[in-house]
Amino acid sequence: MEMKKRIILELRNRAPEKVTELVLDNCRSSNGEIEGLSDSFKELEFLSMANVELTSLAKLPTLSKLRKLELSDNVISGGLEVLAERCPNLTYLNLSGNKIKDLGTVEALQNLKNLKSLDLFNCEITNLEDYRDSIFELLQQITYLDGFDQEDNEAPDSEDDDDEEGDEDDDDEDEDEAGPPGEYEEEDDEDDGGSDLGEGEEEEEVGLSYLMKEEIQDEDDDDDYVEEGGDEEEEAEGVRGEKRKREPEDEGE
Repeated sequence: MEMKKRIILELRNRAPEKVTELVLDNCRSSNGEIEGLSDSFKELEFLSMANVELTSLAKLPTLSKLRKLELSDNVISGGLEVLAERCPNLTYLNLSGNKIKDLGTVEALQNLKNLKSLDLFNCEITNLEDYRDSIFELLQQITYLDGFDQEDNEAPDSEDDDDEEGDEDDDDEDEDEAGPPGEYEEEDDEDDGGSDLGEGEEEEEVGLSYLMKEEIQDEDDDDDYVEEGGDEEEEAEGVRGEKRKREPEDEGE
């Protein structure tokens, strides 16, 4: 007898309302549900139920905070309207490897207004002519289909990784603005250096004023010097005059 894996043992010591991520891959569903999975998981944001033999989503509990749902490799062929009712905030949905055949089945996802990424890889619907263009036209809210956007640009590995990278960028910006504790001292030193420069600039301004005063004084001194030079020249002329006056006397002597 095949043993069915249950999540009860995993969650025995943990309250369901505190769980945000739950991976139930390769468990076996019974009549379209997995024992223990209920709407008690009010904070659940990520749920993976890959290869659990799900044939329908009719018994999926209400998970209003769920953002990412992995349902690959099951046997789901329809009933996708349940997702908009019970998981209205989905941004990522993986239905690859299911039994989805036509656009009418996918049309039910139009009510998932926050859906950004949809994966239908390895479903029969991918064999339709103009499959990608038809899906993008039908579900205009999505950005990525089977891992690529309309311009064939590859999607990031996961939406969560994008959020983390965004947070890291924000943290880097915050670190650039605030700086870790070790850098505060360096910045303080730089600030001190900057203040020294500021003082130096003030001193330079004072020095310029001082120099200007010196130049003024130098000009006055130059004037005095010229005047003093003039007195000396007059004295020299007087001496020469005396010499000229004495020369005839000396000659007479």
